[in-house]
Order: sequence, then structure tokens, then C-alpha cells
Amino acid sequence: MDNIQLGGLHHVSAITGDAEHNITFYTQTLGLRLVKKTVNQDDVSAYHLFYGDTAGHPGTELTFFDWPQSGANRPGTGTIEAILLRVPDRAALDWWAQRFDDLGVTHEGIHERAGRATLPLTDPEGQRLELVAPNPGEAEPVAGGEPWSGSPVPAAYQIRGLHGVRLLVKYLPATQRMLTETLGFRQTGTYTLQDGASGTPREVLVFQVGAGGPGAEVQVEERADAPHGAVGIGGVHHVAFRTPNDEEHLAWRQRVLAAGVPATRQIDRFYFHSIYFREPGGVLFEIATDGPGFTADEDLEHLGERLSLPPFLEPYRQEIEAGLRPLAIA
Repeated sequence: MDNIQLGGLHHVSAITGDAEHNITFYTQTLGLRLVKKTVNQDDVSAYHLFYGDTAGHPGTELTFFDWPQSGANRPGTGTIEAILLRVPDRAALDWWAQRFDDLGVTHEGIHERAGRATLPLTDPEGQRLELVAPNPGEAEPVAGGEPWSGSPVPAAYQIRGLHGVRLLVKYLPATQRMLTETLGFRQTGTYTLQDGASGTPREVLVFQVGAGGPGAEVQVEERADAPHGAVGIGGVHHVAFRTPNDEEHLAWRQRVLAAGVPATRQIDRFYFHSIYFREPGGVLFEIATDGPGFTADEDLEHLGERLSLPPFLEPYRQEIEAGLRPLAIA
């Protein structure tokens, strides 16, 4: 299938060391819905928390593995240094800046990056996030999420899903070839970041896939002098991209393998199917199917209220629950 095209970002998975406080921050401060409380299928002693819009649609999902023993994140090359989240407009950024001031959330104020107003912040564990507003009249081919009526954030200001991610790599050309020649991205611009320590400007390249726009963006910064990073608490484990069905999913696996990049078999995660591979700079990529989705085992009205286990883990529920730290949050 030569005409396959990624549909943008599917989800981004990060690491927390404190599931309870993670839930509080992402639901009560950022106003996202906890749409699935399950376990890491490769490590059932760890919670896997999924946040998103009202239904956890693909493209709105921010997920966390609860690994208290993993140690702190060490920034550096081969990592995702920031998760970019989309908001409706510039007025929303002004509202969020005031909210963060009121709640004592660390942020850097509103900047312009890649031609858009952006509000960088960190969560309580140091995870770097950026809220990004589209420009007035900018096309948004990747649909934003549906507002969640239970959010403490008014619908007009709610986070609408993923905007993109920013990668840090030691050698740009190899990552650039992977993005453009294998995955179908195209470079659409550049911008500069100011190094916090030295003030030295650092160039960031912007790539978009499909019809482009918010929800379809990967930014890449090359830092040949930076140390290699190690993902831990407050860091990002991987980024996943969207494909609509199993047929195209398997075709993507063949395309990645044909590029000489090792990839996993297709893995059934029950809520979606996955393949994993590392781009040449060391960042873990995933391609995931849009369905079946999070309502496969829970009603929309009750998403995330109980521990959900896929059918192949359900026979082991008693043992799995015994191995999990109880959460003081329902």
C-alpha cells in the first residue's frame, strides 16, 4: 500500500512516580478526563493511566506508566523533551496563565514558537508541557477533542488534545530521513529556542504529516554536544502515531522494516493495536490503530472509574489487584 498516510499523533506516554498526584494534576488542574485506569500490559505491577477528551479519542490521549522505582528523568539526546497540547485560541492561553498563577503551577509565560502562541509549563514531577494555540483562521484538519462536561475547566478553554512533540537528537539527518522518507512527514518551518543557561539560540525544525496543523506535528532539535538522556519520572516514554485500521497498520510495519529499522510484531493492546520501533536518534515510536477505543469495555459515562483489564488479563484480576498500590482516589 504505497498511498498510506499517518493521521497525526495518537497518544504520548510518559512516566510518573506518584499515580495519585498524577491523577489530581491532570484531571483537577489541567481538566482532562481519566478515561482508562488499567495496567501496563508488559508490567502488570504498574498502573497505566489514560487521559483525554470526553471519550479519549485518538489524538487526545496523554498516558502515564506508574513506575515509582524508575528514578528521575535525565534530559538529553534520544528523548522527547516536551509534550505539546493544543488549546482553542490565544484567549485560552491567557486564561491558563492566570490559572497557573493562581494554583502555583510553574510556567514560563506566553511565547511565540513556530509562529504560534505557546505557554510552557512543568507538572509537579518536572514533565515539560507546552500549551499551543492555533493562529486566527488557521486550518485544523485534525479534529480537536470533545469537551468533557465533568472538567473543572470551562469548555471554551479546555485542552483539545495533542498538538505535537519535540524531540532532542544528536544527529538530525538520520531522524529527518526517517520522518520524511519512511513516515511521510514534510518540513514546514523552523524556529529558535533560547538556551536557559547560556542564552544561545538553538534551532528547531518543524515537521508535519498528512494535512498538517495541530495534532500532526513533530519538532526536532539537534544537539551534538548534549549528553545522552535516560527516560525516568518526569520524562516521556514514547510517542504514537495514528493509522485507521489493521490493513494499513500492517502495511506500516512492512514499510518500517523495509527501511532497515527493526519493528515489533503487531501487538493487541485491546483498545488499539500497536507496533514499536526506534527512530535513528533513539526515540521510541509507536504506530497505533484508531480503534476499538476505550468504550470497548466501559460505558462512556463511566470511563476510568474502575480498574479495567483487557480480556486476556481478566482471569488474573485477583493477582494483579493484589500487586498494585491502592489509590486513595476513586
